[in-house]
Amino acid sequence: MAYYRQVGEIPRKRHTQFRDPDGGLYAEELMGVEGFSADSALLYHRFLPTAIVDAQTVEDTRGTTTPNLPLKPRHFKTPALSWPDGGVDAVTGRRTLFGNADVTIGFVVADAPSPLYRNAAGDELLYVRQGSGTVETIYGAITVGDGDYVVIPTSCTYRVVPDQAMDILVLEATGHIGPPKRYLSAKGQFLEHSPFCERDLRGPTAPLLVDGEDVDVLVRHRAGLTRFTYANHPFDVVGWDGCLYPWAFNIRDFEPITGRVHQPPPVHQTFEGPNFVVCSFCPRKVDYHPLAVPVPYNHANVDSDELMFYVGGNYEARKGSGIGIGSLSLHPSGCTHGPQPGAVEASLGVEYFDETAVMVDTFRPLELGEAALATEDPKYAWSWARRGPDLE
Repeated sequence: MAYYRQVGEIPRKRHTQFRDPDGGLYAEELMGVEGFSADSALLYHRFLPTAIVDAQTVEDTRGTTTPNLPLKPRHFKTPALSWPDGGVDAVTGRRTLFGNADVTIGFVVADAPSPLYRNAAGDELLYVRQGSGTVETIYGAITVGDGDYVVIPTSCTYRVVPDQAMDILVLEATGHIGPPKRYLSAKGQFLEHSPFCERDLRGPTAPLLVDGEDVDVLVRHRAGLTRFTYANHPFDVVGWDGCLYPWAFNIRDFEPITGRVHQPPPVHQTFEGPNFVVCSFCPRKVDYHPLAVPVPYNHANVDSDELMFYVGGNYEARKGSGIGIGSLSLHPSGCTHGPQPGAVEASLGVEYFDETAVMVDTFRPLELGEAALATEDPKYAWSWARRGPDLE
C-alpha cells in the first residue's frame, strides 16, 4: 500500500552516505516487492543484514491437508483445540486448519514469546480474536489486542510477544495482502467510499534497537524451513521510510456499508490476497426497507469456498446450528447455503445485528488440515434438513 511513513533517523537523500556517531557507515537494506517495480521501504542497519554465520534445515511440522470429501458444509470449533500447558508461541504453535495453493490458514493460542521469524513465501495476516501483546519487527513494534488485524509483509522479520494469552487466526499467503483496489485511488489513497482509511491504520512509530550476537531467525521459504544464525540481532534498524511495512487495523474501525435491502458480501471486504479475499462482518444497522429480509438469502458459492470465523455477538443467520464464538463454518463451492430454518422469520423487523465475524473467501477449494479434522461437528451439514446420518 502506498501510505508513506518515516520512522527514526534517515539521511536526506536515498543511497547516500549515512554515518553513526562514531563515523561508521550504516548499512542500507531495500525491502521491495515485484522486482523493484512496486512498494518498498529503505531501512538503515547498524550492522550488515547479510551477515549469517550458520544455516540449518528445520523440519516443517505444519502437516498436509486433505480434500473436502465428501463435499459438504462443515463446522469446526477452535475452542476444542488443545496445546501443551504453557510455552506455546504464535509461530511454532500454529495448527493447520485449512489450505490450498494460495493460502494456509492456521490457529494458535499463544502465551509465550515466539522465535524471530520471517515468512519469505508471502505476506501474513494475523487476526487477534482475544488477548493482547506486541508484534516486534525490524521496523519497530506494534501493540495489538482484541479485534486487531496485523498485516506482515513478505520477508519482514518479526516475533509475537503476548502480554496475555492470544487467540490468533493466521493467514499465510503465497503473495501479497492489502486493501481492495477499488477502495484506493490511482496513487494509493483511500477513497471516500472506503469503509476504513489511513487514520485507522497503526504502524511502528520508533525503532527497537535490540543488541545481540549469534541470533537465530526461523525462515519459511518455498522449499520449507531454515534456521539462520545472524552475526547480529536483526532489530538493529535506526530508521526507515517508505510504503512497505507491517501495520494493524482493528475490526471495530470498519464502518459497515448498509442499505434498504440486504447488501452482498463484497460490501464487507477488508483485504484481498492472491485468489482470496477477507471480509469483516461488524455490528450494524440492518436493512430498512419496510419489507426487508435482514438475514442473507440462500446463495451458491459458484466460484469460491466461504469460510466464516465467528468472533463476537450473535450471528443471526446461524442460530440453532451449534455455531458459537470461536466456531468456523465452511461452505464450499458446489453447495447452496443460507440461513438456518426459522432464521428468516425471526429476523423480520429487526433493526440491528450485534455480530462480529471474519470471512475468508478463496477462489480455489480449501482442503482440511489436522486441526479442522480434530474439531469438526459432524451434525452441521444436516442442520437445514434436521435429519441425516450423524443425527440421532
